[in-house]
Amino acid sequence: MTEPGPTEWTAGASDPTHGVGPHPRPWPDDPRYDRELLADGDRRNVVDAYRYWTREAIVADIDARRHPFHVAIENFAHDANIGTVVRTANAFAAQAVHIVGRRRWNRRGAMVTDRYQHIEHHESVAALLTWAHQHGLAVVAVDNTPGSVPLETADLPRECVLLFGQEGPGVSPDAQARADLTVSIAQFGSTRSINAGVAAGIAMHAWIRRHADLSRAW
Repeated sequence: MTEPGPTEWTAGASDPTHGVGPHPRPWPDDPRYDRELLADGDRRNVVDAYRYWTREAIVADIDARRHPFHVAIENFAHDANIGTVVRTANAFAAQAVHIVGRRRWNRRGAMVTDRYQHIEHHESVAALLTWAHQHGLAVVAVDNTPGSVPLETADLPRECVLLFGQEGPGVSPDAQARADLTVSIAQFGSTRSINAGVAAGIAMHAWIRRHADLSRAW
């Protein structure tokens, strides 16, 4: 940006509010900018490069450089981790998050990132797998089950769907049986499993380490 930079905005020393205040005039002559945000300030949880942009402009910019992996999570028991999965998928610019089962989910954990992340719904695992294979995507189940390949040594497909089960039971038997690959995350402590939201973040980052162009990161 060649325009004057925004001023950091805080609500007070004891209660700081992240964001920036009104943009100095003259305002940038660019259709990506939201005039209300320019006038009132931008308190959203977005990177500095997207300050004052409209939501549509932000989504379009991310769409132009999204990674070719998808994330899916089973939601048959109303899993509370979905918001965390959506937020992490947004951070890694996943193509889409697919929710299998119940359409309702707690959006609080997403921290409003669901506005910038494509989200799809599938009634069943079979419907998800059919969709994935129609689009040439390998389905990689992530679960610590017998016969799984360690994520740390697995060769993750570039174009794939990373599938996670709900908290507790993990990936459903049907999903495990029909997945193209099942990977497990190495653990060294006493717990039987790790949180589904945490597991999703680990697996997505493994994909990033293997396939992403890190020069394009913020």
